[in-house]
Amino acid sequence: MSIQQSDVLYTAVATAENGRDGRVATNDGKLDVVVNPPKEMGGSGEGTNPEQLFAAGYSACFQGALGVVARQEGADISGSTVTAEVGIGKNADGFGITVKISAKIPNVSAATAKELIEKAHQVCPYSKATRGNITVDLDVA
Repeated sequence: MSIQQSDVLYTAVATAENGRDGRVATNDGKLDVVVNPPKEMGGSGEGTNPEQLFAAGYSACFQGALGVVARQEGADISGSTVTAEVGIGKNADGFGITVKISAKIPNVSAATAKELIEKAHQVCPYSKATRGNITVDLDVA
């Protein structure tokens, strides 16, 4: 379900120059990085790339959603980590991405960890945005 513009609490603004082989920066200057295609895709691999940036954002967002769910469930997720692996490859339309979310939650059982990440996947804004568009696999590490 989308939100109304009047309900927006924060808007991030980033501008890219030269696409995958250039630079991307936020308007506040907190992020300013060189982007280059990875060596696996014929690039120099010297800078970061959109997939790494997406993985960083998704993992942080998912960890936040996991925290919300854990508080609601009374679960201890201290010491937990969330890793997002974002893959890119060719598909019928050109290119597409896949995501694997792996969570390590040391203070709960494997069954509880699985329940928590499945619930987090339902509330995470990145998960909501990608649902139905890309494959997202969930894993308890």
